[in-house]
Amino acid sequence: MTSERKTANVAHSIHGSSLYQERARAALPLLVRQAHAHQPIFYSDLASELGMRNPRNLNFVLGSIGQTMMDLSKSSKEEVPPIQALVVNKATGLPGEGVGLWLQERSFGALSKKQQRALVDAACLSIYTYPNWERVLMELSHRAAPAIPESVLKAACDFRGGGESEAHRSFKEFVATNPKTVGLSKLARSTMEYCLPSGDRIDVLFEPPSEAVGVEVKAAVSDVADIARGLFQCIKYRAVLEAYLASRGERAERALYFGS
Repeated sequence: MTSERKTANVAHSIHGSSLYQERARAALPLLVRQAHAHQPIFYSDLASELGMRNPRNLNFVLGSIGQTMMDLSKSSKEEVPPIQALVVNKATGLPGEGVGLWLQERSFGALSKKQQRALVDAACLSIYTYPNWERVLMELSHRAAPAIPESVLKAACDFRGGGESEAHRSFKEFVATNPKTVGLSKLARSTMEYCLPSGDRIDVLFEPPSEAVGVEVKAAVSDVADIARGLFQCIKYRAVLEAYLASRGERAERALYFGS
């Protein structure tokens, strides 16, 4: 038996005063957030959000969450999926071997990567489609985590502007001259820094025959706060673009965030 599976076996539910139980209570709303977004999360990223230096110390945290889901399944007589399976290794895209205990597959570590992937994909589907995660949080006296961490939102709001970086300019030019990067025909006509009546400028506007597609570009040098701003900019640009084109009897198909 591996140490990771031993951890899963001995970890208690989140109702307790141990550090790993406190962390489990903090981690659960984050995993529910990921379930709603239909996205796994890397061990390293979850550890960072929890203020943990070493992702390896998540073993007991995730074991505690797994035990809690099992307890809820028994008390509610409803199968609650093993939401901790959403935490995956950055290199393999798979959870640790200890997940086998929660997937009812104790020989998980001995399976081929293809077999492991099939089991994990099935588990993730059940997690994504489970309709009662908010009820789970309520029963455990938890609040849902914001889709974007408060620290990131604050940093995005505190932005005071600056000049365009070379990385942003070159990536914008690349997207503008390669419509296929956003799923459009190579015949799509592009305009960089397209000016809207609101005074905003869209990085790239494509105008195929039947639709207009606005693209907000973020280069690899952008931090998470800049990416968060880009997401909100897309919402704003789409609304303004739709209103503007409607006044001309045309329509906007979509506004995109695009990062390198």
